[in-house]
Amino acid sequence: MIEFEKFTLKNNLTVIVHQDKSTPLACLNLLFDVGARDEDESKTGFAHLFEHLMFGGSVNIPSYDEPLQLVGGENNAFTTNDITNYYCTVPAENIETAFWLESDRMLSLAFTEKSLEVQRSVVIEEFKQRYLNQPYGDVWLLLRPLAYKNHPYKWATIGKEISHIEDATMQDVKSFFKKHYSPANAILVVAGDVDPAKVKDLCEKWFAPIESIEKPRRNLPVEPKQTEPRRLTVERDVPANSIYKTYHMCSRKDPEYHTIDIISDILSRGNSSRLYKTLIKEKQLFTEISAYVQGDFDKGLFVISGKTPDGVTMEDAEKGIFEELEKMKTELVAEDELQKCKNKVESSVTFSETDVLTKATNLAISELLGDASLINQEIEKYAEVTREGIKQQANLLLDENNCSTLYYLAAKK
Repeated sequence: MIEFEKFTLKNNLTVIVHQDKSTPLACLNLLFDVGARDEDESKTGFAHLFEHLMFGGSVNIPSYDEPLQLVGGENNAFTTNDITNYYCTVPAENIETAFWLESDRMLSLAFTEKSLEVQRSVVIEEFKQRYLNQPYGDVWLLLRPLAYKNHPYKWATIGKEISHIEDATMQDVKSFFKKHYSPANAILVVAGDVDPAKVKDLCEKWFAPIESIEKPRRNLPVEPKQTEPRRLTVERDVPANSIYKTYHMCSRKDPEYHTIDIISDILSRGNSSRLYKTLIKEKQLFTEISAYVQGDFDKGLFVISGKTPDGVTMEDAEKGIFEELEKMKTELVAEDELQKCKNKVESSVTFSETDVLTKATNLAISELLGDASLINQEIEKYAEVTREGIKQQANLLLDENNCSTLYYLAAKK
């Protein structure tokens, strides 16, 4: 059970405090309710570009990293299609340094041409290195627009194309900041060896003076139900053929989410999972294979992906997947197989709660999903998954009319 206190400042910044005296550290996690799904389709990659810009210094503090390192702190951030999350850990006695740094860049980020050019170059290089010039790097640049036709999940966090980052103007950047980087659009979690009363005082001192604007209203296009299979075949200079199958599923907020997550675990979590035992060990159709959910805040994707050995055709590999999915749809999962999966989930959730940074991030995400208390209901929700529920969801989910398939082939030399 993770205990916490929650309050809201007058500028509508939500604050959550979790005291953990077992660690000498304190973590400050600041989540902004903005991701790649909130971008204009002609100006993508901005949420991620902004993550980089936030480390370019503020008006009052030219270097973000330096003061933090001087007090023994570390920091990082990540962007998804749903959120942008910043976090830093410091020795607990130095927590005010983190408050000073985070509040100052929320208040007055330094918008300089130099910072924009530096971070623009970093992001463009990342686009090239990680997505264009790396084996299998462009998989999601191909899969997203195949699976999504309307919803902004159809582009990756890095953006649709490099030109959107190249063409980003200072005005574009300032507008994005003004719209999304406001206290009303943020959740602050402070966790670790902290005194909740002191944290309240620090919040009032550092964050309360920041003026807030109204939280932006999200009105995203809804993805229509997919009613026929979609397929794409590409050739690339890669070492092995791969297959990717994506099925539309519910959102992270929906009640059936935990059942579908368990389906992915039964299929591919560990060496005793179905896809590993049958398709890798027995039939040797794959050298590696996985099934997973993406955990998107809007309706997301259930993904099966694998690499095949030389001599195995894509058709035979895909047939092997079909046979395993058919079993999920027609037969009830054995009680002991289900319980084994639930035990693994419980141990991984419990283990994650030993790390103060993970707790801080998960509290912020839980709050954004509806309420921070959801963090304490995860194990219970997985425990409630039934064999009948798995079979029902498998039949609704694992339908070829609901599937987009990518054959990603090694180019013949």
